[in-house]
Amino acid sequence: MSGTTSQPEDPTAPSRNERAAALVESAAQIVADAHSEGHAGVVLPTVLSDVPVAILLIDLDQRAVTYANHSAVAMTAEHRLPTPLDQWGAAARLTDLSGQPLASSASPLSRLATGNPVSGEAVRAPAAEPGGPPRTLWVTGFPLSPDGAAEHLALVVLLEVASGPLAEDPELALQLLRDRAIIATDLAFTITDPRQDDNPLVWVNPAFSRVTGYDPDEAVGRNCRFLQGPATDRAVVQELADAVAAGEAITRTLVNYRKDGTAFWNQVAVSPVFDGDGHLVSFVGVQTDVTERVRSETEREQAYAAERAARRDAERSRARLALLAEASARLTSTLDAEENVQRLAEIIVPALADWAIIRLSDDQGRMVRTVAKHCDGLEDLLRRYLTLADPALTDESDVYRVLADGEPGLVAEYDDDFVARAVSDPEARQLAKELGTGSLMYVPLVARRREVLGVMTFVAGPSGHTFTPEDLDIATELGRRAGLTLDNARLYEREHRAAETLQRSLLPDLPEVAGLEVAARYLTGDADADVGGDWYEVLPLPDGSIGLAVGDVVGHDLSAAAAMGHLRGLLRACAWNAIDDGNGDPTVVLERVDRLMQGLHVVPLATLLFARLERPVVDGAAWRLRYASAGHPPLLA
Repeated sequence: MSGTTSQPEDPTAPSRNERAAALVESAAQIVADAHSEGHAGVVLPTVLSDVPVAILLIDLDQRAVTYANHSAVAMTAEHRLPTPLDQWGAAARLTDLSGQPLASSASPLSRLATGNPVSGEAVRAPAAEPGGPPRTLWVTGFPLSPDGAAEHLALVVLLEVASGPLAEDPELALQLLRDRAIIATDLAFTITDPRQDDNPLVWVNPAFSRVTGYDPDEAVGRNCRFLQGPATDRAVVQELADAVAAGEAITRTLVNYRKDGTAFWNQVAVSPVFDGDGHLVSFVGVQTDVTERVRSETEREQAYAAERAARRDAERSRARLALLAEASARLTSTLDAEENVQRLAEIIVPALADWAIIRLSDDQGRMVRTVAKHCDGLEDLLRRYLTLADPALTDESDVYRVLADGEPGLVAEYDDDFVARAVSDPEARQLAKELGTGSLMYVPLVARRREVLGVMTFVAGPSGHTFTPEDLDIATELGRRAGLTLDNARLYEREHRAAETLQRSLLPDLPEVAGLEVAARYLTGDADADVGGDWYEVLPLPDGSIGLAVGDVVGHDLSAAAAMGHLRGLLRACAWNAIDDGNGDPTVVLERVDRLMQGLHVVPLATLLFARLERPVVDGAAWRLRYASAGHPPLLA
């Protein structure tokens, strides 16, 4: 069983014609681009075949239809192409609104066949179903071929519009039809008259007003240059002007401005229109807002001639933002403070500065560590500079100011007055010039609680770059991220040292045992986790036997080391207590330890092996070893 279910149409959703018009707009541009490159015939079947409106391609030299998509083929039984245009119209049974065949009237198809654009005109077609009302189609078309092309083509769109109240009021019907067809496309059409002074606009369609914000009475009578503005590429404007002066077709993309002052990328296609005597009578312009397409296509770099310098700065800013992301990843991948500072220097130079100095301070503000890097590898010269400059830093230097208040600073120009205030040593000043010093930034390394861990000095010189406030923003953000990672590294090292000290303090000093040689060695199994709950024990017991233990508390941190101390104390107490009770069996000892662990909740989870080494009764006899294991790996004999 099969069937269909009718769903109510969403009134906010784009209509079929609107969706179709959007497809046609994109397709028309692709076809025009392809035709200008000489392969429209290859592109057409792929681009337009499934567009849900009828599309025709007309050879203007032959006045014949050379391509029809699926929707156009469905309108006629004629499948053989090329077909004369009038013959195709007759096969499709197209008429004007009065019912006259198009071939016998000044039809829009006939005008298109002569190379004249048609911005929109209604025609009639047979009913889609027997007994139904005739369909009304809106015909739009324009030439595709520039002058000098090997073939002259025009694109025709036949857009069906639902009739609604058309039968009741023909005049209203035609107006509604025109409005709906125009609204269904975002292509802005304009017509200019080159026979008038300054080639003014003489007609614009509503789409032009929607795109630009200018009403027809504000646009008609003016040259299109009123859409230009500060960022409009003058070279592109000149190309358009030259083509218009020569009466040639041209398509260019440039920045225009709406009435409210907002900029948009406008793709302008201008085509000349000639009368029967070959005289130029008008220009038809098709204008399309392609702002989003331009933004998403990096290959349109050449269209940004007027904004090229600004775009370079924007690209540089984006690159620096990407650098911040990479810096965060690199800095947070290690908890070694020393390695962290080295990585920071490699991040800064040469991406953010020509050379840089990273000075770290202690809790009293004294410099305890300095790392420097130069883009040209002048490390020896840089070390010599630091040897002289750091002791010669005055109280007025930005380094000490930033350490004190934690606020970044920018020195756009490294002049003699600034040098005299900042560095007292004359040789250090000369070395700064040799290293290349033109502009500086001072940025704090800020940890938690606004503690300043150090100061980064960014220097621009050999590259000729001058630092800007935007550069300072990027450097400050890097300082914030680097400060947090350095703070994390310091906290880790402090906790790590404390845990290691605690754990090793809990490890026993091996006692001297008569008749035995006792030795132990503590090695970590993981370089990144060398503290935790592992321990060993050698315990002389009151009956003369020796207790041996190896244990491991789950975890590799300070809490695991502390828990290990608790477990060690429990084991010692239970081992002595078992001897006093006359039962020093290792199993009994571990059972008592287990009960205490569960009752006191001092250790989350641990494994433990306890052995009792009993002395021989007769001298020279063998020692006896008894052991029990609570989840620990077995002894290695």
